[in-house]
Amino acid sequence: MADKITVKAEKREGRGKNDSRRARVAGKVPVVIYGGGEESISALANLKDLAAILRTDSGINSVFSLDIAGEGVTDVIFQDRQIDSIHGRLVHADLRRFAKGEKIEMTVPIHLLGDAAGLSEDGAVLSQALREIKVLCEPAKTPDSIDVDVSNLNLGDSIHVSDLKVGEGIEIHEDPETVVATIVVVKEEDLELQTEDAGEPELVDQPGGDSENNS
Repeated sequence: MADKITVKAEKREGRGKNDSRRARVAGKVPVVIYGGGEESISALANLKDLAAILRTDSGINSVFSLDIAGEGVTDVIFQDRQIDSIHGRLVHADLRRFAKGEKIEMTVPIHLLGDAAGLSEDGAVLSQALREIKVLCEPAKTPDSIDVDVSNLNLGDSIHVSDLKVGEGIEIHEDPETVVATIVVVKEEDLELQTEDAGEPELVDQPGGDSENNS
């Protein structure tokens, strides 16, 4: 995992709309922290710090430390957030804290690494059918991604969920037989059909299939 980010915060005294407005003018965001077997706490955190976390690769799945003055440091994750529809600014967030040893289900991206050997074949493409996967683990052990080396993947070969390697204490919540990636041949007529449907050829999850999930 990447180094954990620490966000400083202060307990929130006021609860009214005017208090919230003044906090936002000052660059603060009202947050509510709950869970972990303790009472909920209302606090104010810096908007720029929370926005920076949301812009990371992990985004709302980022586990970070919240240091509340007078309360101590606790690990939290975004449970819910409210965004101003006009300005696109974070205006409120619910943060979930964790009890020691507690495991949660997280969604982790799958990254394919290397140049697959099978791509040397005419018309061969690397099709990634599964781009993210759910894992169960302690927040501090959540990987930023699951990296898969496809260098030895030949035409017709596939990588399945059962082939994925994760660290100790991490459980994968997906059918082991689910295909993650495979090398397939896309015929010229398939590309022509795809061009007619989508306007231009793109790498698709399945030949002639929907390319909506590619990004």
